[in-house]
Amino acid sequence: MQRRSQKSLQDDITPLYLGLGDNELRERIKNAFELIKGCRLCPRQCGVDRTEGETGFCRTADIAIVSSWGPHFGEESPLVGRHGSGTIFFTHCNLGCLFCQNYTISHLGEGMEVSSERLASIMLELQGLGCHNINLVTPTHQVPMILDALPHAIERGLSVPIVYNTGGYDSVETLRLLEGIVDIYMPDFKYVDPEVARRYSLAEDYPDVAKAAIKEMHRQVGDLVIRDGIALRGLLVRHLVLPEGLAGTEEVVRFIAEEISPNTYLNIMAQYHPCYKAFDYPPLDRRISSREYKEALNAAIKAGIKRIDGVTI
Repeated sequence: MQRRSQKSLQDDITPLYLGLGDNELRERIKNAFELIKGCRLCPRQCGVDRTEGETGFCRTADIAIVSSWGPHFGEESPLVGRHGSGTIFFTHCNLGCLFCQNYTISHLGEGMEVSSERLASIMLELQGLGCHNINLVTPTHQVPMILDALPHAIERGLSVPIVYNTGGYDSVETLRLLEGIVDIYMPDFKYVDPEVARRYSLAEDYPDVAKAAIKEMHRQVGDLVIRDGIALRGLLVRHLVLPEGLAGTEEVVRFIAEEISPNTYLNIMAQYHPCYKAFDYPPLDRRISSREYKEALNAAIKAGIKRIDGVTI
């Protein structure tokens, strides 16, 4: 699918999925469920048949599991606007971050199974509350079920952008099923050191996977397009600053500026605080200092990033 120019995107506020066509969407759904037979949906390649109730690392079969949903006002300002981002928190995760700030959902499994029809109703409920988008939080391992809900939601009038809010551990094969469906990709870029990724998220290949995933996301949707303060389409990258430079911020921002785009909308997050098992893994047992955060911001500015959330350059 050829990506449209940034100018044409600014002139077109129609969510991508409304132009995909019912037959194509149903083919994508079919292909997505094929990926979870001998599961290769994400880079872990667990190989279990989730359509037969087997589960791998993400502990999820072929029914969506949702923890909570509602308007969220703590996201980036272009997502929140006046009425909030319509967040749906999916249970479990394909990463094993020992400092996860949503660990009761991702590790402890808070949530309930919902049908495709119910998931569609949740999307419509959020739209009805005035939310500016449908923000799918930790969706990677539940892509087939999310796609399966879309025809029901579209038939009943869904018409706001879809945000794919991910930890960044996504396979390009799965992302290509989402082309022309997801309007806004919002990946984390957590680490650049494979050993750090192994130790803290059980994913030694995370750096290479995240780089390839972010490149694919940007290929599909380009730089973030904002109209009247509201994000319509594009890429928004999050990077959580960790104590003592564990996240490798300098290399993260260099990669984004040089290999993605200096116009990438980047949120350099300062809100790290110890959660879950982090207290047993110094230096993750402390918050970051103001100096560490300022150094991260300066690294992004020095690298040439022109759009940093909350920072005027």
